[in-house]
Formats: sequence, structure tokens, C-alpha cells
Amino acid sequence: MIEEKENIQFELTDELIDKVERLVELKNDKELKLLLNEFHYADVAEILDELSLEDSVYLIKLLDSETTSDILTELDEDTREKVLEKLSAKEIAEEVEELDTDDAADIIAELPEKRQAEVISQIEDEEHREEITELLTYEDDSAGGLMAKELVKVYETWTVAGCLRRIRGQAKEVTRVHSIYVVNKEEKLIGRLSLKDLIVAKSEQKIADIAKDNVDYVHVNDDVEDVAKVMSKYDLEAIPVVDDEQTLLGRITIDDIVDVLKEEAEKDYQLAAGITQDVEADDTVWELTKARLPWLVLGLFGGLGSVFIMKGYEDIMATVPSLFFYTPLIAAMAGNVGVQSSAIIVQGLANDNVKGSIFNRLVKEVGLSLINGFALAILVILFGFAINQNATESLAIAVSMMSVIIVAALVGTFVPIILDKRGIDPAIATGPFITTSNDILGIYLFFVLSGLIIGF
Repeated sequence: MIEEKENIQFELTDELIDKVERLVELKNDKELKLLLNEFHYADVAEILDELSLEDSVYLIKLLDSETTSDILTELDEDTREKVLEKLSAKEIAEEVEELDTDDAADIIAELPEKRQAEVISQIEDEEHREEITELLTYEDDSAGGLMAKELVKVYETWTVAGCLRRIRGQAKEVTRVHSIYVVNKEEKLIGRLSLKDLIVAKSEQKIADIAKDNVDYVHVNDDVEDVAKVMSKYDLEAIPVVDDEQTLLGRITIDDIVDVLKEEAEKDYQLAAGITQDVEADDTVWELTKARLPWLVLGLFGGLGSVFIMKGYEDIMATVPSLFFYTPLIAAMAGNVGVQSSAIIVQGLANDNVKGSIFNRLVKEVGLSLINGFALAILVILFGFAINQNATESLAIAVSMMSVIIVAALVGTFVPIILDKRGIDPAIATGPFITTSNDILGIYLFFVLSGLIIGF
């Protein structure tokens, strides 16, 4: 009976870090190589992120480029930037020569322009150098900036037998062969094949006879978010990239799209929290302050606006003091309902699921708000009954809160849609923007409606 090897999840421990640091201090290169070769390159990157810069650079220079090139791609951006500063242009070139063109271009793009030129000039493989240089010309958030040049392509005029011989050489340069792309003599994309298609076909058949012509593709200037939507919709592991002439330029794989989705999710989460710049917990106090302060200032002015509104209704509060104690409840309900509504809409916009007429969405939101508002209003009235509160006051508070909930839901629904139509990231509407605006609007409606019902 064959004993199955247990799959043990990597765990970064203080003991492991201490052991690596001790071996580096002793310059025990042999033991270090034996230890680190046991781990996946992503795990080694995690170790390096916890070491001092000097120790990290020492290990990068110790291990072979085939290993360290992958480690560099997994390092924290700040750590990688500092490590690259300690490496010569020749050393960086040796690292990127081991990487696929998209990863190589990403690393070089992080360098200063002068340093980029120095590194590129040190790349010995001329074809690799030219492909990286091409990728650096595209915008970061475009399909061209995300694609890799490595792919397997065949010509429509080839036979199956000839195709199999030729693609062996191409496949050596491709980490995963998701699809085989078919081009004509002008290098235009005209179809695709799977390995299964080749295996089951007869040796003498022409590629044009077995290729599928319904191939999905994206344009080199398409936005990466649009690329992600296409790959998600059609459940693709890879997608080819073409130019205006339909010339096959490269391909984008699912691992790159996962990275894009992760970055977008992090950005949207920060926007929703009222952070206007891409920051991390380890950034400087000044960088974190610049990212957070603008929305805190907005919140301050929003709070001051609420104060002025309440001052305008001092007479009501003097006569009916209980209204004052319900203002935090009204503000909280308005903010919470607005954030709930906007979060659903922003998610729908991101997934391209917000469709149909604006009127139908208006009717739906009003209906939903009426149900939720009525249920909460009943609870408020029951609470007032329990504490022997005046029935008219309870009714005024309940009706006002119900109205505030409806308005807050509408604001939370339509503000993201309007922002999206104007080309502004709608995620900004799920945070302090909605909360602050609904706080002010909610308190204003609360006092206006309560005053009308009570008789002021």
C-alpha cells in the first residue's frame, strides 16, 4: 500500500525566521539553500518580507535566478523596491530573463526610467528584450499592459502532424498551454484549438479544417476591468489580445485577472472606507494622513451641517425634548440604509448586473424601503408604548424615520449610478459620501416631518 504524502500548509513562525537569520549571520550558504529549497517560492517571499533588507538581498544573491525571479514577483511591493535598489542592472536583468514577459515588464516598470534603460540593455535574449520593451509601451490598466507575449500559435495552412512538431518548441516557453491560437499568413487571429482537437485529428488534416473560428478576444487598449468581465462571463482561463488589424499580440491568463480583481477589490474597499489613495498599514504617517484626511474633513462639515439644522429647530426640541434623543437613531438609520443600498448597486455595477429601466429600479427601491421602514416604524411605536411615551410623538418619530429610510435608500441607489455614468468610480459612494449626505438629509426631514405631525 502506498502511503500518501501529507499536504502540510506552510506556516511562517518566529522560529523559522530566527533560524534563517542565524544561518545568514553564520554565512551557512549550504544549509540555507537546503532549507529554502523545501519551500514554494511564494513561501520564500513571505519569509523575505519579514527579514531585514540586508538579509533579503543576501538570500536573493545566494539563490539561483530561476528561483529568485519568481520570489521577486511575490514580494511585497515596498520590499521588492528596496531589494531592487541594492541589485545591479546586470543582476536585475538576469532575474527578469527567467520570467514571462508580463512579469518581467511589471518589475522593470517599477524602476526609475534611467534604471529601466540600463536593465533592458543588459538583457541578453534579444527577442525577450524586444517583447518586454513593447509591453512597457502600453498603459498599466490596459489589456496590453497585462498581457504576456508567450503563447502557442499555429498557421491555418499547417497539417496536424506538422503542427505537433512545431508547437513543441513554442510550448517550452509557455508555463501553461490553455489554448492554441490559429493565425493566417498575415498573423491575424482567425481561430483556436485545444490540445484535444489536435490529438483526435488525423495527421494529414489541415489546421484550417479543425480550428474553431468562434474565438473570444480583447483589444490591446481595452480596460483591464472589461477584460476581467469578459473572462468571467465566458469562464475563460486565457484570452488572446489583438490590435486594430486583428493581429495576434499576446494573451492574458486567469492568474493575472485574479490579481486585477484583488487590486480593484482593495481599492473599492478603501474608497468605501473613505480612503482616497492606495495605502497599506505599513505606509508612513504622512501618506496615511493624506489618504484619510479629505473624507474626515467632509465628515466634519457634515456634522457641522447637522448642528446648524438642529439649531434651527431649537423651539421644537425645547417643547418636545424627546426628539433630541432620537436624532442619533435617525442619523444612524439614514446612514446604514444608504450604505446598504449603495453597496448592492456598486457591486452590481462592478459585475455589470445593473440593467433595466431607472423607473423600474425606482419602484423597486421605494417598495423595499416601504416594507423595511414600516417594520422599523412599528418597532419604534412599540418602544414608545413600552416607555410610556406620548403616542403622537411616537407616531411622529416613526413616520419621520420611515420617510428618512425611503429617501436614504433612493440616494444610496441612484448616486452610484449617476457617478458611474459620469465616469467616476461608484465605490466612492458606499462610504462617508453617502453616510454624511444622508445624515444631514435625514435629520432635516426628521425635524420637518415631526414638526408637521406634532403641530409646529
